[in-house]
Amino acid sequence: MPKILLVEDNEHNWDMLSRRLERRGYEVVLAFDGQQGVDKAASEAPDLILMDINLPVLDGREATRRIRATPDLEVVPIIALTAHAMAGDREKALEAGCDDYHTKPVDLPKLLAQMEALLKQEEAG
Repeated sequence: MPKILLVEDNEHNWDMLSRRLERRGYEVVLAFDGQQGVDKAASEAPDLILMDINLPVLDGREATRRIRATPDLEVVPIIALTAHAMAGDREKALEAGCDDYHTKPVDLPKLLAQMEALLKQEEAG
């Protein structure tokens, strides 16, 4: 059962998404700000991280940079989750170290497909 770290500060979003992922067999660990996300990535060793971009304490891009700078976490797949769909936002997330990008509101079938593709790459690599 893959372990997913969901870094999300909006209660409605993390509640809805974590319940849906758990129903599909994922173990979900929650973090509610960017610093908690960095800390839990190190302590929980997730198989994949879903990273909100607009977070308190550390934004998602800075949290991603810090995770990428941590030995053993540099290859953990990270998908940016954001309501920002402006030109350049995807590129900024990828430059920070995210492997993929998903705009909110979450399209669950699309997000699950993105997650599965990255988890398969991780297994193969």
